[in-house]
Amino acid sequence: MKELCFESARSIRDRIRVREISSREVVEACLERIARVNPELNAVVQLRAEEARAEADAADAAGRGSGAEAPLHGVPMTLKDSFDTAGTVSTWGTPGRARFVPAEDATVVRRLREAGAILLGKTNTPEFTLSFHTNNPVYGETRNPYDLARSPGGSSGGAAAIVAAGGSPFDVGTDTGGSIRLPCHFCGVAGLRPTSGRVPRTGHAIGPDGPIQALTQVGPIARRVGDLTLLLPILAGPDDRDPAIAPVPLRDPAAVELRGLRVTLHTDNGISAPTPEIAACVRAVAKSLEQAGAVVEELRPPGIEETLELFGRLVVYDGGASVRLLLERAGTSLEETSLGAFVRGPAPSYDEQARLFDRWDRFRERMLQFMRDRDAIVCPTNALPATTPAATRENFAAFSYTMTHNLTGFPGAVVRAGTSPEGLPIGVQLVAKPWREDIALALAAHVEDVFGGWKPPAL
Repeated sequence: MKELCFESARSIRDRIRVREISSREVVEACLERIARVNPELNAVVQLRAEEARAEADAADAAGRGSGAEAPLHGVPMTLKDSFDTAGTVSTWGTPGRARFVPAEDATVVRRLREAGAILLGKTNTPEFTLSFHTNNPVYGETRNPYDLARSPGGSSGGAAAIVAAGGSPFDVGTDTGGSIRLPCHFCGVAGLRPTSGRVPRTGHAIGPDGPIQALTQVGPIARRVGDLTLLLPILAGPDDRDPAIAPVPLRDPAAVELRGLRVTLHTDNGISAPTPEIAACVRAVAKSLEQAGAVVEELRPPGIEETLELFGRLVVYDGGASVRLLLERAGTSLEETSLGAFVRGPAPSYDEQARLFDRWDRFRERMLQFMRDRDAIVCPTNALPATTPAATRENFAAFSYTMTHNLTGFPGAVVRAGTSPEGLPIGVQLVAKPWREDIALALAAHVEDVFGGWKPPAL
């Protein structure tokens, strides 16, 4: 029998419902897997082993009408440590919160628990999520399950690493510059950055009132695309606290017809050329969509070569004042933080800020115009497969492929579609129009069917 720890969340839920397996069995399988792989990965940084076992026993004891029909009844999960979890240390990766225990769950945590999910533990994140490599002053560095010398990406690196390694069926990440999509590419799992304004950020390190909050969105990470489709309706929708969240109905990916979809592809964004293998992977995905009846053209959206410079200016638009406020609220001193580059920059003048935000608006307008007669974009997630931590810092331009769609706010899915010469996963990015997560997920499901998606690491 296939190991329980490698099953999808949907399969686990369905088998628990018919009492083919118990929630306790699955929780034990995941805890055993975490114990086996986490000493090398350092992905899970807080473990709720006894609490999870007790919650699993309660789920197994529940009969019909007692919560057993909840969409995630008895299904274990891990959660990125940038979310508050009531009763469990939630550090956000910053020293001032090293022992902080919230009294209240973040909105998405509450929704998942109400849906029946069981929290196994918290996964590592960079300080306040502000890095493409997962390392922080509280818990240290997380490693990639496909090559321990390489980065799992960031900021949802702990989440992607433990899901890829079979320690958890799913996790929830956040994405400010690529922090869901990049770790999914590096670790070979599936992830979705929903449309900006889709999922509340209440109780997250970068919340509704945090720095660069307009770039940040919450989304699911799992081994299988079908689990992203299962999780999104649970996470999405207003909570009457995050004022940026819109009550836009979700559409069903199963209703999307690939035939006739208008898809554009590009392999080079004009900033950082990808490896030949990544470019070939993008082309192979586009070819498979064409064979499924999509209308495919090769065309780079105009102006995306501005992404890196524009994004870089926006994240420090206030000279680091917002990050300094975050540090102050967390009780972290400037001497303790790893975010020196964010807090010591010169502040632009008000005139410079106004011009910067005007330029951002024009960038978004151009992209909306480009997508007016198109349904989706297929492109690299990154110019490189998983890098070493040092190479991550040295090749920052390679990360610009995800930043584009933090600037636009468009939804984007990533799913594994190939393997590099080094044996590392290659994920392809599938971007749709605003509020059309159904298209991004339908395309991702097709790619998974054709190319196989996630493959277990040798760890």
